Amino acid sequence: MAKFSDDVTQGPSRSAARAMLRAVGLNDDDFNKFQVGIVSAGNEVTPCNVTGPELSLKAKIGVNGPDSAGLIFSTIAVSDGISMGHEGMRASLVSREVITDSVELVMHAERFDGMVTIAGCDKSLPGMLMAAARINRPSIFLYGGSSLPGSYKGKDISIVDVFEGIGAMEKGLISEDELYEIECAACPGQGSCAGMFTANTMASVGEAIGMSLPGTASLPAEDARLRVEAEKTGKQLNFLLKNDIKPRDIMTLEAFKNAVTTVLALGGSTNAVLHLMAIAHEAKVDLTLDTFDQLGRSVPHIADMKPFGRYHMVDLDNIGGVPVVSKILLENNLIDGNCLTVTGKTVGENLEDVAIPTNQDVVSFPNNPISKEGGIAILNGSLSPNGSVVKVAGIEIDTFKGPANVFESEQEALEALFNNQIQKGEVVVIRNEGPKGGPGMREMLQITAAIKGAGLGKDVLLITDGRFSGGTTGLCIGHVAPESVEEGPISLCQNGDEIELNLSKRELNLNIDDDEKKIRKSNYSPPTPRYTSGVLNKYSKLVHGADKGAVTG
Repeated sequence: MAKFSDDVTQGPSRSAARAMLRAVGLNDDDFNKFQVGIVSAGNEVTPCNVTGPELSLKAKIGVNGPDSAGLIFSTIAVSDGISMGHEGMRASLVSREVITDSVELVMHAERFDGMVTIAGCDKSLPGMLMAAARINRPSIFLYGGSSLPGSYKGKDISIVDVFEGIGAMEKGLISEDELYEIECAACPGQGSCAGMFTANTMASVGEAIGMSLPGTASLPAEDARLRVEAEKTGKQLNFLLKNDIKPRDIMTLEAFKNAVTTVLALGGSTNAVLHLMAIAHEAKVDLTLDTFDQLGRSVPHIADMKPFGRYHMVDLDNIGGVPVVSKILLENNLIDGNCLTVTGKTVGENLEDVAIPTNQDVVSFPNNPISKEGGIAILNGSLSPNGSVVKVAGIEIDTFKGPANVFESEQEALEALFNNQIQKGEVVVIRNEGPKGGPGMREMLQITAAIKGAGLGKDVLLITDGRFSGGTTGLCIGHVAPESVEEGPISLCQNGDEIELNLSKRELNLNIDDDEKKIRKSNYSPPTPRYTSGVLNKYSKLVHGADKGAVTG
């Protein structure tokens, strides 16, 4: 069987390539095996990815044997938690594209036959799945593990509590000393943020879509079981190689629907909308916002998970992890059990022996859900004709109407909040933060958490063409498309304009007449680009809208 790696291992003309490979430890026997790339986003920049190097070594043990020879390489990752709330956050979503591109380049140049991908933080997870879908050589994904929650005054806390504490301190609700205590307690060790934020949402996606071994999405980063599963993951790649099972054989439209359904049932991050659409783009699957909307109306929200609920990822793991959620969904005909997975078995076959524990309240059942509809809704209407996204998990209202309070950046809005210039009943509009206009479509946990910490979480509606952290809760609508610099209606908003949200109708409307819109549109001029060179400038010229997954290809 011809292999990609024959280009570097076979024949006299490849002597130079083999000489280089001998220098990194391969020998004559290895040159007749599958060559496997084992890639992680491991680094010390963020606790989310600290496990990457260790798990790569474990996966290599699993890969190496009579059939395959593994070689480890790495890619970048940035920390959303550290870059949140300042200029550095513009690099976050861009890093997803760089991760995908860098993995593709190494796989292409080195002629690896397959790969094991390992990631922890928010953008490295979808970046790895995008790379697998794009390259379409046998691949398997492993999550780097969730962190354990911290503890403060007898309560489990996470990084989101720190951001909310900043807002509470600025409003005088807690002291600076109390904020310091929360800061010191929130992140007790390695692993991705503990709640059902973006990293744990995308880890759940990796399992639900069939690209990870069952049960691996919920394992804590510090758990010995994760090291065992890393070795199993490496071994399983050999099965995929020998049977020529590729990512696009697994990541079909029905598999994407399974993943979307799982996100909705878990009340997962709104970022999953962007990332799933980007992965689908690479897999050549026609996933649209309509798919999210259709499923969102019929899939119940059943998991009581942070940031809106009571539990962290470790609590889900304690009752059996994502397989328990999948089994509940399968038994209620909400997911397709016939989809192929990296085990070589179908979703249904993987779940045959999964028991659903009854003596627990982490996950409920569709006949008694937290909400009859999924945790994410897609809105249209005159303010977001190409769509926008809202996490409805934990929202108790159906409508909101109020005057616009318009800001040109997140920092401007944050300063206004701290100066008491944001009032109850207002609609805070933050624009010029989209994929192209930002550039980089920053997450806005700083402002959303500060609003909640200031006691305004249920009294202010926030709308932006940027995006939110998976830790965001409350009345927050993001991904408004078209974005401001693409002359979307959000660019026309002025202070005092009436904006109306209707969740049941899935509408977000700017209530001004058409003549006024035409006048404002004729007078609109986009802001001066923030970057005229470098990667952010390049990204702004290539990126598509949020309604297309903010992809660059």
